[in-house]
Amino acid sequence: MPTLASHRKPRNRTRTAAPALGISTAALASVGLLAQSAGAAPAAPVAPISPAEPKPTVEEVQKKVDDLYRQAGTATQKYNKSKEATEQQRKSVDGLLDAVAKRTEKLNEARRKLGNYAAAQYRTGAITPTAALLLADSPQAYFDQNQMMDRMTDRQQADVTDFEKKQAEASKERAEASKSLESLTESQASLKTAKQDVQRKLGEARELLSQLTAEEKARLAELEKKREAEARRKAEAKAKAEAEAKAEEERRRQQEEAQQDDPGTGTGTGTDTGTGTGTGTDAGDAYAAKAEKVIAFARAQIGKPYVWGATGPSSYDCSGLTQDAWKAAGVDLPRTTWDQVEVGTRVATENLKPGDLVFFYDDISHVGIYIGNGKMIHAPKPGAYVREESIYYMPIYGSVRPA
Repeated sequence: MPTLASHRKPRNRTRTAAPALGISTAALASVGLLAQSAGAAPAAPVAPISPAEPKPTVEEVQKKVDDLYRQAGTATQKYNKSKEATEQQRKSVDGLLDAVAKRTEKLNEARRKLGNYAAAQYRTGAITPTAALLLADSPQAYFDQNQMMDRMTDRQQADVTDFEKKQAEASKERAEASKSLESLTESQASLKTAKQDVQRKLGEARELLSQLTAEEKARLAELEKKREAEARRKAEAKAKAEAEAKAEEERRRQQEEAQQDDPGTGTGTGTDTGTGTGTGTDAGDAYAAKAEKVIAFARAQIGKPYVWGATGPSSYDCSGLTQDAWKAAGVDLPRTTWDQVEVGTRVATENLKPGDLVFFYDDISHVGIYIGNGKMIHAPKPGAYVREESIYYMPIYGSVRPA
């Protein structure tokens, strides 16, 4: 008797390496992204500035390049999200196709059993019992039409019912697999679009920088130094504020200990204060222990190149670094900045603790790991490397404490 094909459909499980993007806006260093993009698919050519149009000032170029990096950062997060969806969809398709293959094997086995029943009870007719069974609307209809059901044992009738159940389940699983394959195709198309968008934005930034004269590049470098100096000044002010707050906290702690040692303060008050302080201290110590692992991991990555879409270990994009760093502390973060900002507890900039995640820009397209004293470790942008930098280098969106 012919049987349904049970061969598993060959699937391409090959995962392609993905390049990735960051966000810092250092203008002169952006020239380094030429090296990173050399092996990438060529970006759409950007038309040179028309001689009839006034040439943009260095300040305008800086603003435009910064904006293009930010847009590329947003496109990178879209790429990361599409890549994650594609991988999940591929796993779903693999699982469904495996289930279909197994279900088909069981269906064929049940069909062979029914074919044996039909052959044993078939007596006349020009068509073979197997063909008659296969051409019938259902095994039940076939046996009813041939008045065989009343001659079948209860076990044989149960097998007919079981076959029809398996047939319906196999049909359902095939439909699910087909739908999942369509979703996978859509995810792959979104992934391709996001990748092209990143490359286009970076190509535009390269084109703008390539049109600068040596004198303009020097001017751009000077503007960059001023920006970095201002960011450092703000970080130093925050470091001073943190030191003062820590000193005040230590002074308060010593006062509380002195009061607890003074018999005149009362046992009840001392116990209550001790219990409350102990609980808060325990929670703080637990977070500090995790943060220490996070920061140690991040420091070990300093000097590795930013590559958009990368999740380590040889290169990272901004959210790939934060994800891997917190994983080292036993905490699983989602892949994109847009999802990471929803994890944990929101904290104000003035209340930041080492280990917290700081997000930047209104579109939440960049993230770094706070290390204290107004500084962070982050993967900045193409052409740059994982490094320490002031959190005030970019406009802050908000911060979260992941655990």
